[in-house]
Order: sequence, then structure tokens, then C-alpha cells
Amino acid sequence: MATAVAPVPVRRRLSPEKRRTFILDHTANMIARDGIAPLSIDSIGREAGISKSLVYAYFPNLTDLLRELYKREMRRLRRAQRDAAATATTFEELVRSVTHVYLHYIDERGLIIERLQAEPSVSEMHDPTDFGREAAVDYLTEIVMAHFDLPPDIARAATDISFGLPASAGAYLHRSDMDLAALEDLTVTMIIGTFSQLKLDYVARRQPLRRG
Repeated sequence: MATAVAPVPVRRRLSPEKRRTFILDHTANMIARDGIAPLSIDSIGREAGISKSLVYAYFPNLTDLLRELYKREMRRLRRAQRDAAATATTFEELVRSVTHVYLHYIDERGLIIERLQAEPSVSEMHDPTDFGREAAVDYLTEIVMAHFDLPPDIARAATDISFGLPASAGAYLHRSDMDLAALEDLTVTMIIGTFSQLKLDYVARRQPLRRG
């Protein structure tokens, strides 16, 4: 009786863009599982089932590869936040939708971002909130000015500072056992509370003196 021969797997030829994504995806999986320390172009090639020379064809060194992965992760996150913000009809919905997307992204893929940020050659590029920050702050400042009747300088400063709160909450998520939904509620309350109190304080300062 003839012995069955296992079929030889057919190697698919990927487009350059898909091959680049393929390498980045495998690198992300390795970082999430093992951290950055064991990474090398050779180990990434083995993980992806390709030669290290092919990895080098797309990324001249490990630093460039990690920086490209970091930029990709942050762009995906910012894109998801923009999409969520576009559907909001109230200020609370806006804050909650953006915060929700951020915290859930960090919960699912934040270990990758956190470990990339801890790598000096990567973290020297940008703070994570720098990806699209100026445009986002400009957009949100206009909304805050209209919604809370605050002057431009106060609205922009408060918006810029509050922009970092979800990032702080995301960092806290990874070092605590706090429930994700509870952390989202807390962050949203802090952001909205800040603007609400600013409005009250600003209105109070504009009130004329009342002399007895």
C-alpha cells in the first residue's frame, strides 16, 4: 500500500505592501508575547517563516522596523478615535466615544505600544499623543469654546491638558486591576468635570462686584 505524501505547502507571493504588513504583524505578535529584548532581524524572519535577507529588503535595521510599527499602531488608534468622534451628537458622547476607543485599543494592543515606548530608539521620536495631536486639539477647542462659552486661550489650554487624560488612564489600566468600564467612566467624568468647572469659574469671575 502506497504511503500518503503530505502536500507541499505553496508559498504565496505577496505584494510589497502586504509583505511589509506581514513582517510588522509578526513583529507585533512577538513584542506582545516576549517583549523587545529578544528581537532581532533573524528572529523576526524565523517567526514569519521568511529569510532575514527578505526582512532586510524592507527594513534596513531593527530600529527602523520598530519605529514603523510604532507609527502604524498610533495611526490606527488615532484613526479609530476620529471615526468614533464623527458619530457623536453631544459633548459627553464625544468624550466618551474617544475615551472608549482609546482604552479598548490599549486593552487589546497597549502592551505593544507600551513596550515600544520603553525602547529608547523608538520613544525618542514622539510622545504617543503627538500623532495628530495639533489637529485634534484645534478641532476639540472649537467645540469646547462653543459648548462652554470659554475664551480661546482657556479652551485650548484645557483641551490640550485633557487630551492626555485617556493616555494616563491607559497607562493605569496596565498596572492595576481596575475594571475597564469603571476606568472609562472615571476618565470621562474627570474630563467633563474639568470643563464644567472651568465654565462656572469663568462665569463667576466675570460677574460684577456686589457691594453691600
